[in-house]
Amino acid sequence: MSLFSSLMGNAGAIEKQQLEKDFGNLLIPAEQIEAGFKLIRDTFIFTNKRLILVDVQGLTGSKREYFSVSYKSISRFSIETAGHFDLDAELKIWVSGEQHPSIAKRFNKKVNIYEVQKILATFIL
Repeated sequence: MSLFSSLMGNAGAIEKQQLEKDFGNLLIPAEQIEAGFKLIRDTFIFTNKRLILVDVQGLTGSKREYFSVSYKSISRFSIETAGHFDLDAELKIWVSGEQHPSIAKRFNKKVNIYEVQKILATFIL
């Protein structure tokens, strides 16, 4: 899994051991975390079975929403790379039956958006 290993060098990428410690209670038997990214306060986790988005809410960050999307329900996705004046890249994900993106997340330049889309493509295609 050299693709996943290479991502861990990116700032914004989170070590698998830390993800397993923090979010292991969300996993089902035989599910493994493959990669994860920190997006300001939120976390974007790829497992071998689904995509998990952790949305930290409120001023203190004690309230969290865990949003789970199975890879088979993702119909398409797109990336928009960061430009000279726009410092963020964006990933949009459409869930089957939706006309508009169900998920839109911004990644700073420290995260290689091409590597993120490679992980998503690996599980979807």
